[in-house]
Amino acid sequence: MSTSEAAHAPIAERARQSAPVVWLLGKVQSGKTSIIRELTQARDAEIGSGFEACTKTARVFDFPGEAPILRFLDTRGLGEVAYDPAEDIAFCEGRAHLLLAVMKVRDSEQQQVLDVIRAARLRHPDWPVVVAQTTLHEAYPPGGRHIVPYPFAAEPWPADVPNDLVRALAYQRRAFEGLPGRQPPICVPIDFTQPGDGFEPAGYGREAFIDALISAAPAAVAVALAELPGANDDTLSGKLGAHILGFALAAGASDAVPVAGAVAVPVVQAAMLQQLAKLCGATWDKRAYTEFAAALGVGVLVRTASSFGVRQLVKLIPVYGQTAGAAAAAAASFAATYAMGKAATYFLIRRQQGRRTAEVASVYREALQQAFGLAKARGAGGKGAGQR
Repeated sequence: MSTSEAAHAPIAERARQSAPVVWLLGKVQSGKTSIIRELTQARDAEIGSGFEACTKTARVFDFPGEAPILRFLDTRGLGEVAYDPAEDIAFCEGRAHLLLAVMKVRDSEQQQVLDVIRAARLRHPDWPVVVAQTTLHEAYPPGGRHIVPYPFAAEPWPADVPNDLVRALAYQRRAFEGLPGRQPPICVPIDFTQPGDGFEPAGYGREAFIDALISAAPAAVAVALAELPGANDDTLSGKLGAHILGFALAAGASDAVPVAGAVAVPVVQAAMLQQLAKLCGATWDKRAYTEFAAALGVGVLVRTASSFGVRQLVKLIPVYGQTAGAAAAAAASFAATYAMGKAATYFLIRRQQGRRTAEVASVYREALQQAFGLAKARGAGGKGAGQR
């Protein structure tokens, strides 16, 4: 890719370069869409229209669409005669990766799912596997309801868990015994329904499920999962974390190319500010930009601009600039963009509420420190963290 092409490539495509893949494996109507809906808080219509074909037998859903932090791969060919998972496995290779098997708890015939996971694990024994055992209510007695609080976080389970459900969960778990790979799968019972279905809470087991995903996942996946919007988080800032991280990933990917980052990173940051304003129901005008710059402080702006310029020059140094210099530049642009997004969100929300914005610079500094930690964690994910 030339410098000009790298600078003007779509922001979403740059973010995809670093966005890890979560591969969902499950039969039709096993609950895959419900899981994506619960994790992303997107509507079913948004999910249905957001999927795009990526291989002959699979489609992918990017979240958020403007600058993805996660890509959900859904294999459509599962269950078809002579399905060969090789192409779908190849799509995932070179990425921080997680296999998510989705099984309706009353469906005992899961050999097709197991065969695909076995083939993937033989080739990639380090790929973690999480098993989502879904639609628990189908194993309840008539009139049964969810047991609250959630009882499946640790065994032994309490006596009030229905016997039919206990047997169904155990049967599916035994099927994974002897699975190739270095770590055993993590099984999590969940029941994600729609409000009004008669089962409360609708996101039953959500916290345990996300905890399991984060504990099993490579670092790049765990970082993204931690930024997913909370189902019960009514704060606007809590719902914007995924968008900020996505634009930060795009900025880091842009700055990995010599010189192109000098053009592309400011473009990404400007697009991020516009998207955050849109989501906050605000607008950027000359006065708003002036107030934001003043709240950040001249010192912050000067340090950011000067260090950015130095990083671009370092990348031109032969050998060093193309390795350590480029990596440092990408991490710095990721961190600066992430911190700017957090500061802008704080500023826009407070400004909309007519409240003081004096702490914007402090928010930026704290977010900058956090972002460098995130960049380090993603890098610690090893092969596949942000690589094709």
